[in-house]
Amino acid sequence: MVVDLDLSDSESTFTSTTRIEFTCREPGASTSADFRPALAHRVTLNGKPVDLEGAAADLAGGRIPLVQLREHNVLEATGTMAYSRDGQGLHRAVDPADGEAYIYGHLFLDAAPTVFACFDQPDLKAPYRITVQAPPAWTVLGNGAATRHDGGRWDLAETEPLATYFVTICAGPYVSVRAEHDGIPLGIHARRSLEDPLVEQADDILDVTRACLDYYQGLFGIRYPFGEYHQVFVPEFNAGAMENPGCVTFRDSMVFRGAASEDQILQRANTIAHEMAHMWFGDLVTMTWWDDLWLNESFAEYMAYRALVSSTRFTDAWVEFSMSRKLWGYAAERTPSTHPVAGSPAPDAQSALQNFDGISYAKGASVLRQLIA
Repeated sequence: MVVDLDLSDSESTFTSTTRIEFTCREPGASTSADFRPALAHRVTLNGKPVDLEGAAADLAGGRIPLVQLREHNVLEATGTMAYSRDGQGLHRAVDPADGEAYIYGHLFLDAAPTVFACFDQPDLKAPYRITVQAPPAWTVLGNGAATRHDGGRWDLAETEPLATYFVTICAGPYVSVRAEHDGIPLGIHARRSLEDPLVEQADDILDVTRACLDYYQGLFGIRYPFGEYHQVFVPEFNAGAMENPGCVTFRDSMVFRGAASEDQILQRANTIAHEMAHMWFGDLVTMTWWDDLWLNESFAEYMAYRALVSSTRFTDAWVEFSMSRKLWGYAAERTPSTHPVAGSPAPDAQSALQNFDGISYAKGASVLRQLIA
């Protein structure tokens, strides 16, 4: 996958150009790609333009019809895409403290087609080469190591094969604290108005990061596989965090503005450990479809507490799990929407959202802890 994003022209939209090379097991067959632009400019399949007027109904539903496929195919799509204001897709936020704009990608669960054309399902992975045109004063981060060129042009190194839902870029006047551990470049980043607390808390964040990296690599016998490891604290974030390989995003309330309680510090450490566990459970190895999301979340929930107890100063973290997280699982179990830990039905991506709950996280982690004890 080759993706080019131009973020420099508008406060409401950006331009996206995608090139996808893919194979078809049955030449002559038909399929569709996922693409949800505000305005489609040009789409070609194997060098021939796709009739956008004829495909208007499909495009309105977020699909590009692809017919008469060859064994080897090239799809190219260019469109004007809309920044989101709901935390999904490519979100643009303005910091009220200084008026600076910040952009970040949150493509979970099915928002990738609002940023680039793709085949949007978790089992279809591809390496990504992403280029970004941004205002010259901005910093750009993503799943691959970013290289700045003159005029605000950034090239991101080609990634390992990734599922669409954890591809990301972050762009804006972010401030950074950078380090290195065991040959892995580390970075923590936040908006400029949070520079002082970010710097003050950097050692604590990086200490947990280093300890968990060592623990997971030793336990799994597999080195962290995604090059650099950045943690970006972003504004107006819906989730607690998102496990984008090499560029994890967190809600920036985790950069504490004032004195933090020990429980708040533990929760931040747990979130760091949880998202890092996903580098192996979810990112390196990904479920085929959302009905097995417990393979992501139950394991990451369990591994985070295990890593904290084994490798950090939070040696009583399992107590917090029993007092709060396990109760979350019990509460979910008592509702009419209860479901099995494994194999919960998910006929489409949106219905899978209902299963991101205390059962898939806390009950699954509790079962794993009992099995492993």
